[in-house]
Amino acid sequence: MSDPRAALEAIGALPDAEIDIADAALQLARVDAPSADWLDARAHLSALAREAVALAASIDAVDLLAQAAALAQLLAVRHGYVGDAETYDDPANANLIRVIERRRGLPVALGVLWLHVARAAGWAGQGVDFPGHFLVSLVGNRAAVFIDPFGRGRVLDAADLHALLRRADPAIVARPEAVLPAMPVRGVLLRLQNNIRTRRQQAGDLAGALACAQDMLRIAPQEAGLWRETALLHGELGEMTAALRCLGQYAALVPPEEAARAQAAIQAMRSRLN
Repeated sequence: MSDPRAALEAIGALPDAEIDIADAALQLARVDAPSADWLDARAHLSALAREAVALAASIDAVDLLAQAAALAQLLAVRHGYVGDAETYDDPANANLIRVIERRRGLPVALGVLWLHVARAAGWAGQGVDFPGHFLVSLVGNRAAVFIDPFGRGRVLDAADLHALLRRADPAIVARPEAVLPAMPVRGVLLRLQNNIRTRRQQAGDLAGALACAQDMLRIAPQEAGLWRETALLHGELGEMTAALRCLGQYAALVPPEEAARAQAAIQAMRSRLN
């Protein structure tokens, strides 16, 4: 599709199971880096998928550790993908096109590639919304293995997960298995883009943060919290009519008690405008 934002809106109408995670991340990357060679990136994604299909032919369909090792061999060894620990906060680390060009990225951006090749291989890969460090899991037969795409696809045991959890928050008392929820595809994409949105906001680029939030809404129009965040950004920019519209969308998506509070805030804002 020639217009990436039109593609994002089309993705927003799809059931989660039908979203091609790599293609969706590619469209988001096109918006963020319009001059980048997205066609070359798409060709690379297709090549990775073909390699994954060929790889799967020699791997036991129920051997999760063998699957994890095969994915690491493909992505980390053959293609050199690794986490960017040196320039972690570089916005390029959250843009799939730039990640493909540089072979480096954030955990969630690399995770998109791991999920892409796992899906091509026919394996059950899922994103894991782990605190402070996105992970990928392979699941089957009531078992799962957890993979760190940032660490060249290393398989993590319980001790590794506990260490990661304590690094994210030394005061946390939850056991690692309590914070290993599988993420829907939209959730992975939103976590990817949230890295861009928050970095822009922290840098004082409110207009850029707003544009990113609006693109997130294109793929997740039912995400109530995003409507609220977008309303706040409009408000900070003095765009009160747009802020009111977003608050109205938020109120339509939340439970009645929260909707009533949102409507009260809308009325208060309108009275100040009059």
